[in-house]
Amino acid sequence: MNISKYLGLALVGACTLTACNKGGRSATNPGKYSSTTGIEYNTDEGMKVSDYQGIPEGPGLVFIEGGRTVLGSAEEDVAMSHDNLERTVTLASFYMDEVEVANIHWLEYLHYVRKDSAEEFYMSALPDTTVWARELSFNDPYVDYYLRYPGFRYFPVVGVSWLQANDFCTWRTAKVNERLASDASEDGGGSRKGGLFGRKKNKGGDAAEGTSEDGGVKIAIENGNTLPNYRLPTEAEWEYAAQALIGTQETGNENQENKRIYPWDGRQVRNPYGKNQGQFLANFKRGRGDYAGIAGSLNDGAMITEQVFSYPPNDYGLYNMAGNVNEWVQDIYRPLSYEDVEDLNPFRRNGYLDPSEKYDKKGYQSLIDDHVRVYKGGSWRDVAYWLSPGTRRFMAEDSATATIGFRCAMINAGSNK
Repeated sequence: MNISKYLGLALVGACTLTACNKGGRSATNPGKYSSTTGIEYNTDEGMKVSDYQGIPEGPGLVFIEGGRTVLGSAEEDVAMSHDNLERTVTLASFYMDEVEVANIHWLEYLHYVRKDSAEEFYMSALPDTTVWARELSFNDPYVDYYLRYPGFRYFPVVGVSWLQANDFCTWRTAKVNERLASDASEDGGGSRKGGLFGRKKNKGGDAAEGTSEDGGVKIAIENGNTLPNYRLPTEAEWEYAAQALIGTQETGNENQENKRIYPWDGRQVRNPYGKNQGQFLANFKRGRGDYAGIAGSLNDGAMITEQVFSYPPNDYGLYNMAGNVNEWVQDIYRPLSYEDVEDLNPFRRNGYLDPSEKYDKKGYQSLIDDHVRVYKGGSWRDVAYWLSPGTRRFMAEDSATATIGFRCAMINAGSNK
C-alpha cells in the first residue's frame, strides 16, 4: 500500500470524526452535542432536543410540490372584472385535502363539539340547511335530508360560511394533534380532558404539555410529533393546486411550455381519451335548465352536488378542483390583489393596503369591505366559465349557499421539497 493511500485513509478518518460529521447535521439528525456550545443535548444542563423523523402524515392530505407558475385568468374575462390578470409567482410546497370536506366529516365535527363545547357554539356550528330552499323550486327534501341522511355522507358539505369553515380547521388541528401527541407519549395514554369551544372544563392532563387555561390541549411545537395547523388554503395556493401543471412538465425542462384552461388538459370539458371518452370531467351546469343531461345519457350525472370522489382527479391527485362546489379560500377580496400582493406566497390579508373606506358599501355602490372572502372553482350550478382556476368571486364571510364548500390546507414545515 503506497503512502498516498495511507494519507487518503487518514483524511477520511479525520473527516468522519470532525467537520464532515458536523456538515451532515439535519433536522432529523441534529447530533448529540450542540455545534454552538458543545453542550450535550437532553441533559440537566443541555437543551431538550426531541427525536424528529419528519412531519407526521396528516389525515386526508395530498402533497403539493411548489414552484414557479403564472397565476391569473386564462379565459376571456366575460365578467369584465379584470381582477386577476396574469403574473408570475412562486409558491412554497404545501399540503391540501384530497377531497372537499364532506357531510360525514362535518357530522363528526358536530359530534365532538356537542360533547365538549358550549351549546351556544354547537348551534353556531350547524350548517344552514335552508340554503336549499327556493320559493319557486321543490328542493324541500334537501333541507331535511342532505346533511344527515346516510346516502349523502360523502357529498360535500354546503351551507357553511367562511367563519364556520375556519372553526372546523381549528377543531381538526386540535383533534388530530391530540391523537398524535397521545400516540407519541411515553405511556401511550393521555386524552383530551377539556373542551375546545366554550368550553367544558375538566381537570386532567394531556400527553403533550398539559391543559391550557380554557381546558384545551397545549401542544409543544418543539416536540415535533404534531402537525402544523389545518387551515383554508390561500387563493394562490388553491389556484396553483387546481392548475396541476406538474402533469405537463417535462423532466429536466425548467420552461413551463403548457398552460391549462381547466384542471385538466385541453380546452374541452369532456374526456378526450380512452373508454371514458366523451364523458364530462366535472359537475357543472351545461346551459340554462340543463344540470345533468337526458335520462339514459346523462352528461355529468349530477343534478345537484355529487360524491367528493367522483370524476377523475387532477395531476396532484385532487378531486373536484373544478365544479361540484365552489370552495372558500383565506383571502379577503380586493379587485387589485394581483397588483398588490408579493410574488412569493402571495396572500391578501385584512387591514393592509386598499382600505375598505375606499369602497362605498354604505351608499350601495360597492359590495366590498373587510368581511368579504374569495371563493373559487365553480359549482354544480355554474356554467363552465367558472371552472377555470383563474376565475374568482367573493361573498360575505358569514354567509352561506348551497354552492360553496371548502377543503383544508397545511404548510410543509421544515422542507422545500
